[in-house]
Amino acid sequence: MIKQKKQGTVRSRIKRGDEVVFISGKEYNRYEKGEDGKATRVPYRGKVIAVDPRGGRVKVEGAMVVSKHQKPVPQMNIEGGIKKLEAWVDSSNVALIDPDTGKPTRVKYELRDGQKVRVAKSGAVIPEPVKVTKQEAAQEEAIKEDAEKQAKAEKEAAGEEE
Repeated sequence: MIKQKKQGTVRSRIKRGDEVVFISGKEYNRYEKGEDGKATRVPYRGKVIAVDPRGGRVKVEGAMVVSKHQKPVPQMNIEGGIKKLEAWVDSSNVALIDPDTGKPTRVKYELRDGQKVRVAKSGAVIPEPVKVTKQEAAQEEAIKEDAEKQAKAEKEAAGEEE
């Protein structure tokens, strides 16, 4: 029997809360209509909402949205239906946005004033993203869900009036 080596933690240069742009994959080939009516390719930009350093994956807000069919569970007050969720994306498909140029950049670590900081290719220091606690994230999610429910109820009410 061969023992498998445990994987250690892998340092990811992308952190939760960073602004990233897609440099390859499905979201890189997004098309949007311009003012002249022609479709132009615009790589998707978004905020990282989760990072899996061992798997080398990230979740980007609004990108790779998939439908999850949820069964209702009355004992746990879980409603059924189709939910829209962000899927995992390989971290090689995204790049951090340079704070100076606004373009995709590679990142390295440097010691500046005794602090370990992330530095873009242009030499600009990439600021650390604001950390959001789990409670704050849960509150934001609850507010978002309530707004969706209200919008759905308003649509149904408007449909009944007609």
